[in-house]
Amino acid sequence: MYKKNKLAVLIAGLLPVMAAAQQISGTIVNQQGQPVSNASIKIEGTSLLAKTNQNGEFKIANLAAGENKLHVVANGFAHFHQHVYVPESGLTDHMVKLKRSPIEVIDVVASPLHMSVMESAIPVNVIAGETLRRQQAATLGDSLEKLAGVNTNFHGNVASTPIIRGLSGPRVLIAQNGLDVGDVSRVGPDHSVSSEASTAKQIEVLRGPATLFYGSGAIGGVVNVVDGRVPSDNETRGEWQLETSSVNSKKLASFNATTGFDSVAFYADGYWREADDYEIPDGTVENSAEESNGLTLGTSYLLDNGHVGISVEQFNREYGIPGHSHGDEDEAENVFADLDQTRIQFLAELDLTNPIFNQLNIRASSSDYEHAEIENGNVGTIFESSSEELQAELHHNPFYDWRGGVSFHYKHSEFSAQGSEAFTPPSTSETFAIAFMEEKHIDNVLFQLGARIEQVELSAKQVLLPELLTHAHADEIEDEDSHDHDDHAEDTGHTQVYSVEHKFTPMSFSAGVVWDFMPNYNMGLSLSRSQRAPSAAELLSFGPHIGTRSYEVGALFDLTTSGEEAEFELNHHAIELETAHNVDFTLRKTQGDIGFVFNAFYNQVDNYYYQSATGLFAEVSHDHSEESDDAHNHEAHDEHASELPVYALQTEDVILQGFETQIAWQVNDEFKASLFSDYVRAKLQDGGNLPRIPPLRLGTQFSYQNEHWNAQLDITRYQEQDKISNYEPSTDGYTLVDANVSYDLSLFNLDTQLYLKVKNLTDTDARVHTSFLKDLAPRPGRDVSVGVRGYF
Repeated sequence: MYKKNKLAVLIAGLLPVMAAAQQISGTIVNQQGQPVSNASIKIEGTSLLAKTNQNGEFKIANLAAGENKLHVVANGFAHFHQHVYVPESGLTDHMVKLKRSPIEVIDVVASPLHMSVMESAIPVNVIAGETLRRQQAATLGDSLEKLAGVNTNFHGNVASTPIIRGLSGPRVLIAQNGLDVGDVSRVGPDHSVSSEASTAKQIEVLRGPATLFYGSGAIGGVVNVVDGRVPSDNETRGEWQLETSSVNSKKLASFNATTGFDSVAFYADGYWREADDYEIPDGTVENSAEESNGLTLGTSYLLDNGHVGISVEQFNREYGIPGHSHGDEDEAENVFADLDQTRIQFLAELDLTNPIFNQLNIRASSSDYEHAEIENGNVGTIFESSSEELQAELHHNPFYDWRGGVSFHYKHSEFSAQGSEAFTPPSTSETFAIAFMEEKHIDNVLFQLGARIEQVELSAKQVLLPELLTHAHADEIEDEDSHDHDDHAEDTGHTQVYSVEHKFTPMSFSAGVVWDFMPNYNMGLSLSRSQRAPSAAELLSFGPHIGTRSYEVGALFDLTTSGEEAEFELNHHAIELETAHNVDFTLRKTQGDIGFVFNAFYNQVDNYYYQSATGLFAEVSHDHSEESDDAHNHEAHDEHASELPVYALQTEDVILQGFETQIAWQVNDEFKASLFSDYVRAKLQDGGNLPRIPPLRLGTQFSYQNEHWNAQLDITRYQEQDKISNYEPSTDGYTLVDANVSYDLSLFNLDTQLYLKVKNLTDTDARVHTSFLKDLAPRPGRDVSVGVRGYF
């Protein structure tokens, strides 16, 4: 309670009083002079925003007289930037002509710097609208995997997180409206992300280090799910959707709506999804069913200079964990997860009339998360997480044409796991940070600079070093670990207990430039140095993690060998920060019938934390009932069924390099052809490969659209992955074919869309190399979905 009161005081202290001034109105048209409807017009450096009507007309009130920077965004067109002088009497009949862009260009919203796929030094992808609805899946990673540079760690169709350029887990931050989603998905691949794509407005992906904006947890990238839960206007609008799928008898219903009156706005969204075990070409993946539902309510008070609001979300999900059953194959009890989270979010976006600052944005959240794993009807392990987060951004007035501001960030989180498979002890982490971000245009060159410093504290009072019996299959080496390595250790017979506290000071710097070197073309270069403190799971883990079918040992412990004996002891060396040195080069064609984006990156990481196979195996007892079996493998009669391979967290210097390519050709008003490809090569600097790295990928899409019909055919080729780490199997290549067709009509005076989707049209057996369950749970077989979607 004290922490939440402290958070409320900080928020209240940052809210000032303000005022403002003039009006601009006009029309947005295409190159043929035809009006462009539903275009967004924003005054940069403020929260002022308007949309065009069917005649392409817009009006923005309450902006300051003098020079303003206009930013226009419309689907199918390149972004338009213009400096506009607004006199004291206001500006009317202002006309803007937009040029076509075959690559969809959408702005990132939770950033003090202007970022989009075509205009920023940092590589960005944003999906929204029809593209997002076509690609949405039950899990976040599967919803994003058609983006260049983004893959999924596919976990039996029930849990997946995004992999960005070969990096995932604690290096990729999952955010909801700019703040950490607050779940435990980065602790293990069998833990679902507590965020829903079916009610999202857009999903933003920042590739490469995004530590300046989101903190050191985003050293590999960030995925930000954006919705309208704290509305910025009271215009009545919304959408709804009903869908059913064949491969798992999935049923989905979702909606979101915004409305209001006078100075009050209201928002609500909700969804319900239920699915059975999914089918594969040669059978069914057992224990892959799920049932989810969620409800979000929000409200805002609208001011002349912005809005202030709050929302409450309840998120519930129950899903099977494939490969996580115990006992004889014919009598095994399936294990499932029961997840629920309550999340409160506060948002304020306010324009200031101040000699120094012109805008204040405040985001704050508080979340309580619980994830219970149920076995034989009993709770086996409970994961709990609570967090409070506050971020305040102050944007300053242009200073020698530099635009930007300062960000203050605070986050406190507590994590605990209790039960037979609690491989990580309870821990607390706290972060304070300050960041500066600036950008400036000089003629046709954009410069972007940033710096961030953090103070991270990680503490845990019950770090366990248990006795561990291990052996190698070749010579059956046994290990008895019973030495006392620290003055804080308590003699418990077979388990030593430590109290741990670590403080880190990550510092990150970034510099980027975008040069419009000729009409319709630009190139970008970004250089960054980013640091990350290891997570609690990376440091403190010591126990069986059945979701990954491994015995995990954190970096706080060292494996030592003497002759035929092996043992783990406390690591007395300093815990190092992970430090990434990243270079990104981008070449883009921004306008015309043909557009392209080519990114090449080189990322050298010092002290990279990763799991390394030790070659040892641990006997793991598992007794949840009197008749429980010790089998952790689906092959219960295997002589090794009750053992797990031991993986130790260690640090090495690594190099990740690769590319992403997107090319789009608007053949005519109805036909478009697109191509994408991505590749990452991840290796240890002293030799060897990192595990579970996605293979080379090549995809094409052919699309057709007229007044009523919309159709797409996607063909994606995944190459064989044979650049593997020790004890890691290779995977064969495969080709996936997906098709989608929809028809737009007016039903009960509502814009309505009927659609048919077919995934894996050829019913291919596809094994995802980045998955921990590639041998047990391949991708679903042929899946036919039908649905209806409406807008109002």
